[in-house]
Amino acid sequence: MRTRALLILGSILLLAAPLAWSIPGTPDDAGGDGSAPAPSAQDIAVYRDALALMKRGDDSAGPGAAHEAYAGARAKLQSLLGRSPQFAEAWNALGYTQRQLGANADALASYARALELKPGYPEALEYRGEAFLRLNRLREAKQAYLDLFATNRTIAATLLQSMKAWIGAREAAHQVDAGVTDLKQWVQERSVIATQTAALTRAGTAAGWR
Repeated sequence: MRTRALLILGSILLLAAPLAWSIPGTPDDAGGDGSAPAPSAQDIAVYRDALALMKRGDDSAGPGAAHEAYAGARAKLQSLLGRSPQFAEAWNALGYTQRQLGANADALASYARALELKPGYPEALEYRGEAFLRLNRLREAKQAYLDLFATNRTIAATLLQSMKAWIGAREAAHQVDAGVTDLKQWVQERSVIATQTAALTRAGTAAGWR
């Protein structure tokens, strides 16, 4: 019964749509501060290949095919980062593959490295929040949302949706404890706040204010 519950939990968490992946050196990477050297064309090509494998994993109907795709992407990214350790986007992508393969502690380390290289990196903050959820580190998952809410409302909403899915999975698996109940109430409150303050944000994907 416990195994079945964990399978339900994992399958629901995987329903969350992945965020868009930026390619360094293109307009998608406009948030970079230029402090790290730009990746070479070869590195970007390997990164693109890894993203293609990750998408194959996301789109796979069976767990075996998904695992193979994510593992292939992870290997490419690890090799790439061995040559280019300043590639923040690659660290974020590596964290994603690690999280999909169940290595959440390794994923947290990769996200931390991405955020060291690119402070405030919203995609890394969101994915790290999801890893915190999987590890039942709910206080840190809440803080990840608050950090995103102050800088990127669209990606913050993605994390809030993942929290709702996580709560739903725990309820479906009859694994509701005080932490889940508290998070559910907190998510409901944050959803109301997000709706009430929506008119104060700028249009677009990244609405920031002081």
